Amino acid sequence: MKTWAKLGLGTALASGAVAACGPSPVDDTSSVDAAPVTIADAGEAGEGEGGEAGHSMETLPVEKRVAFMSGHVEAGLALFRAGAPDQAAKHLLHPVSETHEAERAGIDALGFEQDIFIQVSEALEQGRPADEIEPQLAAAEANMALMQANAGGDPVEIISYLMDTVFEEYRIGVTDGAITDAGEYQDAFGFTVVALNIASRIEDKNTARLLAELETLLAMWPSTGPLADSAPTPVSELIAQTSRVHIALGEL
Repeated sequence: MKTWAKLGLGTALASGAVAACGPSPVDDTSSVDAAPVTIADAGEAGEGEGGEAGHSMETLPVEKRVAFMSGHVEAGLALFRAGAPDQAAKHLLHPVSETHEAERAGIDALGFEQDIFIQVSEALEQGRPADEIEPQLAAAEANMALMQANAGGDPVEIISYLMDTVFEEYRIGVTDGAITDAGEYQDAFGFTVVALNIASRIEDKNTARLLAELETLLAMWPSTGPLADSAPTPVSELIAQTSRVHIALGEL
């Protein structure tokens, strides 16, 4: 049975964008060197709370908080592996940032291992080589996956929430064809990765279209990663694609 009750904000605000989203000019931006990021201030720059999609972290269900946190980590992993540890730092430190303490309420019971992220923080601050940090990054990635599994929740609702968050953060991150807030642009990428990973684990439903639409959405960032000096996909095109994902969710 098809249901449309769970279509999210992106569909409601972008219903016309699917039909009409012609190409618009794209401007290049250059990356800005970032100062070292510590646990105390990680997330303060380029880490707006627009991604809460209309909810405060104090009231957001834990499975959505974990998905939100996971999106930041995925963005950081992609940036680090793209050779931009300075851009990756604030995303990778998000789970232990004092700024985002509200997100961590109740997640210890889900298997959250704070020490892993503190070790990543220390390694980044020390400027250790990528090959030395990679095992710690893999452990951080595995810990987020464990928490997602333990948090449970309806995958359709979580993906819908993530699409609303992508919608909100991308339009903050990209203005007039240029990246104006690299953190939000990068977060939107991370939330898309998490949504695709969750969709790939849905069983007993035909997810072919959903997976295809999410893969198309992910391809709207460069294959090299969501670097701050990327040429961004026009906002109208990305919003239209999040709307297509919502429609695919409604068909499950």
